[in-house]
Amino acid sequence: MALIHSEPPCGVLAPMFTLLFLVSLKLHIASSALLLSLRHHHNFLHHERPMIHANQSNCALFVGTWVHDDTYPFYQSSNCPIIDPQFNCKMFGRPDSDYLKYRWRPLNCDLPRFNGVEFLLQMKGKTVMFVGDSLGKNQWQSLICMIYAAVPQTQTQMVRGMPLSTFRFLDYGVTLSFYKAPYLVELDSVQGKRILRLEVVDGNGDAWRNADVLSFNTGHWWSHQGSLQGWDYVELGGKYYPDMDRLAAMEKGLKTWANWVDTNIDRSRTKVFFLGISPTHDNPNEWNSGVTTVSTKNCYGESAPISGTGTAYPGAYPEQMRVVDMVIREMSNPAYLMDITLLSAFRKDGHPSVYSGDLSPQQRANPDYSDCSHWCLPGLPDTWNELFYTALFY
Repeated sequence: MALIHSEPPCGVLAPMFTLLFLVSLKLHIASSALLLSLRHHHNFLHHERPMIHANQSNCALFVGTWVHDDTYPFYQSSNCPIIDPQFNCKMFGRPDSDYLKYRWRPLNCDLPRFNGVEFLLQMKGKTVMFVGDSLGKNQWQSLICMIYAAVPQTQTQMVRGMPLSTFRFLDYGVTLSFYKAPYLVELDSVQGKRILRLEVVDGNGDAWRNADVLSFNTGHWWSHQGSLQGWDYVELGGKYYPDMDRLAAMEKGLKTWANWVDTNIDRSRTKVFFLGISPTHDNPNEWNSGVTTVSTKNCYGESAPISGTGTAYPGAYPEQMRVVDMVIREMSNPAYLMDITLLSAFRKDGHPSVYSGDLSPQQRANPDYSDCSHWCLPGLPDTWNELFYTALFY
């Protein structure tokens, strides 16, 4: 079953379905008791402090400091054949390079140096699949580039598709895939309307079952408004809503995903990861405290990380991350949480800003169009993959 279903055939049933559908919408436009309950739940969550995760027994991988390191980056964008224009900052004119020269140093330890050959040998004959939105795609392409830099002469194969794209290192039998599913739950098309089904994974999951390593992510699409909103109606409990509390919707969708993983993934053969919420840097007030005049409205022109120890969160901690943390903790067999939110929050310098192939020349000349959500490659997602590598093999 595809991510977006085709419309049903025309005929006698179609008008009847449309009528029932519209009647259902009118009957259930108001918030149900379930929605009110979820909102109350999030009022409680709001007062909790962010959790600090130490997945390794002797090393808090996700708490630490950024240090300057001239041995970085692992690769150059010009030497990696698969970087999307929206991530390829150097190709689109980014003039500075210091943002490429930072290494993450966790408290009480150092990360093992990423070794692309070792990754291929350890994963020989296996499939690693990233599932989620464009931040998952950001990480997927980063990992390909990091490995490719270590074996530039090896035979490879790239197959782009929708929703599934794959990159294969043929000499090692290693497949790295990306499956686009921004909400992880089903997004269907019914009578030309996009229906986000919060209680259904279904067809999406058919492509995930046989991977040896799964890395999921979701987050940013749940908060999109206006023309960027990804649905026309949300389905929950057999009822349809044009909108609802976004955190409540995300929580319900994530619980559906978590239950699907617990029920359908054989954890004795498949490792499951979840990438934490990737922070944005649209608000300079979060890193210019005490400064009365801010020259930019977003991350445009930022060329250095936010100063700090890496133990206190700069700015407002993402409420979505509290939901992710809660849902994963409640799983029967919790996914490994790649808690990259804190360490990424310091990297206001790592975004494409106006150096993105997705922008027109007019937009690129106007910093108001800065992309402060995705990340340049090479760049921060390489660190996510250093942590991913550590979690996989150490």
